[in-house]
Parts: sequence; structure tokens; C-alpha cells
Amino acid sequence: MTEGKRNSVAAVRALGADEIERATAIDAANVGRSRRSFLAKRLRAAQQSAEEFLHLAVDVDGRLAGFALARVLRGEFGRDEPVAVLDVIDVDRTLSVRGCGQSLLAALGTRLRERGVRQIYSESDWTNHTLLRFFAASGFQLARRVILERAVDEPLAEPAEAASAEDGAASMSA
Repeated sequence: MTEGKRNSVAAVRALGADEIERATAIDAANVGRSRRSFLAKRLRAAQQSAEEFLHLAVDVDGRLAGFALARVLRGEFGRDEPVAVLDVIDVDRTLSVRGCGQSLLAALGTRLRERGVRQIYSESDWTNHTLLRFFAASGFQLARRVILERAVDEPLAEPAEAASAEDGAASMSA
């Protein structure tokens, strides 16, 4: 790219099935591993159920520069109204273009509002500072929920029956 010349960002469009290799390469460069099967599965779902899944792409100088995959859920997160989950948003970091991610989010927001969605959720590894900064700059805030995880192949420290309300045991009605 010549000094002072800015790459041309095209309008946001649907991500094509034939772009899975390029999308996988962009994603792998950002997350450090290939998630081809996950991306292909989400893209197939988006093509088969357009009301529930969105698959967006943005080009720079005629080449795929970024993409977003999201899904609409109904009755999730304790809500009656539909919500969206942003599964993936990736931009090719080698391109010196600002605004690809914001263009994707803006188009996603427009399409979601057309479907009656007012809230979008996503998650990130807390060490992915680049993505967290992007989310913060895009108006995302910490949700009121905490995601917990536990390996299922490890034995419990104590039998579940031994835990009591006095010990601070979690209510199973959550």
C-alpha cells in the first residue's frame, strides 16, 4: 500500500460457502489455531436457516478482509424476546484498514433489528486484549452473568450430598 493511499472497503455482504478457506486463514491467524470445522458448520447452518443465523463478510480491494457469524436465539438468557449471539468476528490484521470490524458490527446490528433483536451477546478469552478492546470500543459491556466451567472427568472434591446451604452450596434452581 502506498503512503497516503487507503484501501477500498466494500459494503458488507453475505459470506459465501466458497470463502471458507480464506475465512479459516483469517480466523487461525487471530486465534492461533484452525477452527475450520466449526466455521464450516456455522456457515452451513446460516445458509440453511437464514432467520436464525447470519453470515456477513467485508472486502478490501476485492478480497475477503473480515467476517462475522451470529445466531438469533429465542427464549434464552431468561428473556422472552429474541437475542443474538456473536460467535465469531474476524478481520485480517495484515490489512492496514480501519473500520472493517465496525462495518461488520453496524451491518449485523441493522439485520438484527430487522428481526426484532435488541440485544447481542458474545464472549472472549479474557487474555484476548485486542478483541476485548474492540468490544469495549463497540459499546459492549460486561454482562451480569458469569460463565463457569469444570472438567467432567475430574472427581468432585467432596460428594455433592455433603454440601449444605450452610456451606454456601449453590441453589439448583438456577
